[in-house]
Amino acid sequence: MLKSEWLDQVIEVALEPTRPICDPHHHLWDHPDSRYLIDEIMQDTNSGHNVVSTVFVECDSMYRLEGPVALAPVGETEFVQGIAAMSASGQYGSTRIAAGIVGFADLSLGNNVRSVLEAHKIAGSNRFSGIRHATGWHPSEDIRNSHTNPPESLLLNDSFREGFAVLDDMGLTFDSWFYHHQLAEFVDLAKAFPGVTIVLDHFGGPLGIGPYDVDETFLVWKDQIAELEDCANVHFKLGGINMKINGFGWHRRDYPPTSDELADRTGRYYDFCIESFGADRCMFESNFPVDKESCSYGVLWNAFKKLAASRSDEEKAALFHDTAARVYGIERSAA
Repeated sequence: MLKSEWLDQVIEVALEPTRPICDPHHHLWDHPDSRYLIDEIMQDTNSGHNVVSTVFVECDSMYRLEGPVALAPVGETEFVQGIAAMSASGQYGSTRIAAGIVGFADLSLGNNVRSVLEAHKIAGSNRFSGIRHATGWHPSEDIRNSHTNPPESLLLNDSFREGFAVLDDMGLTFDSWFYHHQLAEFVDLAKAFPGVTIVLDHFGGPLGIGPYDVDETFLVWKDQIAELEDCANVHFKLGGINMKINGFGWHRRDYPPTSDELADRTGRYYDFCIESFGADRCMFESNFPVDKESCSYGVLWNAFKKLAASRSDEEKAALFHDTAARVYGIERSAA
């Protein structure tokens, strides 16, 4: 059965279809066995929810073939800026795809990363917000390291932190993606750079495969992530928890999950973050098309809306749109 046929077995009517959404985390790529460009993402965002804008996050896509290796990732920003311009024409619908762009620059370059960041700013114009440098590392052969192939404890590395200081100086954002056993290292980084707007992707990567049990991981994760309560510079992307590494096993079922199932099984992560850090530091994210291995776009956003059902109108506005738009500099009027 094709993945699209599998997902189409569960179709839901969008809840609160007029609520504005800024989806702050998705990818764009064109691989031999996987294509996710403007047509594909528009098909997902047109699933009944009012997605007014999105933020692209780096994924090792369309790097430059020629020139200095350090500048190769700028090709990704150039590529996404082109798709963003296509979207801004209005020919593909009202959603503004990649209204914000998060690229990649190797912070291990130290001070030398400045020229890479400056090139990103030129390539991404007013859409470029900052970078993500994925640092997920684990000794288990069952757990794949991040696509950046990071060494152990990169967040504590002196050269990495020298590069991180350049983000502070340039006023750029930093998206962080790692695994939950690295949370202590992230807390140390966040406290060392209170002036940098940091976004923690995918709840800090709670693992549920290899040596980890889903329920045991939650208890460990909850205690560790609570250390970020006083780090006002850290914001939280609530999503990206339906990947295979999270251990819920949605992709192995005969039928994909409903929004009720997603909310029931993963809701404790969302509730803990919103209660602990406040809606003004939290934003729902799709993490598409990665999470598409487990559920459809429309069902996922229905799950978010069910998880937020008891929240105030102000909290809902923040969770679905305003926090993301503020953090990434996307104005509602321009969305």
